[in-house]
Amino acid sequence: MSIDLERARRETMRWYILVALNAGRPNPVAEGIVLTTLRAIPIQCTLIELRRELDYLDARGLVELHRMEAAPWSAEVTRDGVDVVEYTVPVDPGIARPDK
Repeated sequence: MSIDLERARRETMRWYILVALNAGRPNPVAEGIVLTTLRAIPIQCTLIELRRELDYLDARGLVELHRMEAAPWSAEVTRDGVDVVEYTVPVDPGIARPDK
């Protein structure tokens, strides 16, 4: 049985993005702060990868993205995202939330 390391990395990134945005609640968090947080864990991550995962979480309704042309993005966690971070709801596949 082989482990898909890239998939595991993406799913772990998604979890830590939610945690970082939850820590910044109720304010939006700039993408640069989230990127710095991921790199401090350490998770190798580029800005493009971060934006791709933010977009994924936005499509799932867990974050709300604030995209601005030629400017840094920011994001905030939604009510559903808070519930995932606080372990009050089950998490769907695609996010590597650790066991409580």
